[in-house]
Amino acid sequence: MPTSARTSRRAALRTLGLNLAAVVIGVAGWALLAHAGTGGLPGPVSVARRAGDMAADGTLLDDSLASLRRVVTGFSIGTALAVPAGFLMGWYPVARGLLEPYVQFFRTIPPLALIPLMIVVLGIGETPKIVVIALAAFLSSVVAAFQGVVSVDRTLLNAARVLGAKDGSIFLRVVVPAAAPFILVGMRIGLGSAWGTLVAAELIAAQQGLGFRMQQAELYYDLPTIFVGLIAIGVLGLVMDRLLLLAERHLTGWQERR
Repeated sequence: MPTSARTSRRAALRTLGLNLAAVVIGVAGWALLAHAGTGGLPGPVSVARRAGDMAADGTLLDDSLASLRRVVTGFSIGTALAVPAGFLMGWYPVARGLLEPYVQFFRTIPPLALIPLMIVVLGIGETPKIVVIALAAFLSSVVAAFQGVVSVDRTLLNAARVLGAKDGSIFLRVVVPAAAPFILVGMRIGLGSAWGTLVAAELIAAQQGLGFRMQQAELYYDLPTIFVGLIAIGVLGLVMDRLLLLAERHLTGWQERR
């Protein structure tokens, strides 16, 4: 095995070990706080028991799938719109002039503040929930895509032009690869925003979902169920983030990393 591969493998194992140690320390601290009776906090055992009950009756799986479907749909729509919008803003000054005021305006408005408007305009079905999540993902991703395009090294653009490349070729072969790291970072931020918006989005007359289940548990002061929902959201979000990180490393393997 080459030396660089062995070094990378050791670094990955060290990171994994640190991650596991952090989880163990966190759970131990949680157990201590619960044992001390801090704020009526449920302990890891009671939360695990509640998670087992919810898994056994299918509630946890149904809620997780409902929330996952909303997040994936909203995130996909949001980023699918954000990437071309960011490219247009970064590549064409006219598009930047037309789109940037709207992007900056809506960035100052929390997507959650639009929920009452969404209910009035779109009703209480799945559409307003997905629109709110898509908007959160879009606003987080579009700026990253825009910044990626305007940050492309001028030397690369000029070199491509000197070699006779046309605008379309420069855009596809220079701008898109150079902006890819920014776009993928923006997508990771957008994914976090999508999950962060989920609970509030499921306030809109949802009948299933982790956010809906946590809101129902709040009414009965059912803290273990709330913790199960929180942990499930965290785990699902972490898995999706790791998948995006894996895609980033695969697509931008040429980029130096520390």
